[in-house]
Amino acid sequence: MDLTAPVLTGYGIWAPVAWLAAFVAATIVVYILWKTGESSYKKGTEQGRPYLSGNAEPEKGAVHIRASNLYWGFLQALKGYYDAIVPMHTGVLTDYMVWFVAVTAVLLVIIGVLS
Repeated sequence: MDLTAPVLTGYGIWAPVAWLAAFVAATIVVYILWKTGESSYKKGTEQGRPYLSGNAEPEKGAVHIRASNLYWGFLQALKGYYDAIVPMHTGVLTDYMVWFVAVTAVLLVIIGVLS
């Protein structure tokens, strides 16, 4: 078996030696970039904290944006839908399976009638 010969796969050419050479070249480039990095960085110190223009970092709860704030417009636009569907949300998996089976049955009946 010739390891340097390309293998025709029907979808393209697989050349293991070329891929190995590319991997080695990429590894060398990554190693050179890593060596040019800052060596005085100390993990877990003040260097690892985010810079907020000299201000102290607020508590996580103070900067947390609730999902309801992000989707406010979307929720308001579909308020009628959500008012009807949220009370049906029980969190019980068997309830969802009943809904899934019921909707599937209705869709199959509709498809059967139309075809």
